[in-house]
Amino acid sequence: MGAGVMKSESGGGGSRRRRRRGRTQPMAEINVTPFVDVMLVLLIIFMVAAPLLTVGVPVELPKTAANALPTDEEEPLTVTITGEGFLLIQNTQVTDDELVPRLQGIAAERTSDRIFVRADGANVWNRVAEVMGALNAAGFSEIGLVTDIGGPSLDGSDQAVGDE
Repeated sequence: MGAGVMKSESGGGGSRRRRRRGRTQPMAEINVTPFVDVMLVLLIIFMVAAPLLTVGVPVELPKTAANALPTDEEEPLTVTITGEGFLLIQNTQVTDDELVPRLQGIAAERTSDRIFVRADGANVWNRVAEVMGALNAAGFSEIGLVTDIGGPSLDGSDQAVGDE
């Protein structure tokens, strides 16, 4: 496991000169197995932790039967409306007056114009509509609502998706 010591092939005894040659010499090979093991463990840790790093604001999203939207290369820009009515851009809380200017500054540096709105299910629909209207008036036309899967399909069946 690492650099070791290797004995010379000469038998050892004999003259003083042979004794020096007979001493052990450092092994010139490196064992990479522990390095590969550590790298694989780190890879697994990052693969497990990466999905947990998206947006960490706890909101109770409404459940719907809608399918997930295709994702882009960059992290999606998310506006969250908490149950208390506070606004957050990603994880940063902003006031109503700061929302549009900050989003316009962020959007100028991005390639995607898509904005996702996450609203706690306890919110009054009026608050969600106000935020979406402000985003639309500011020039953001690709606004998506984020929901959880497993809600009613409204196609006549009373059973919710995933409650089988």
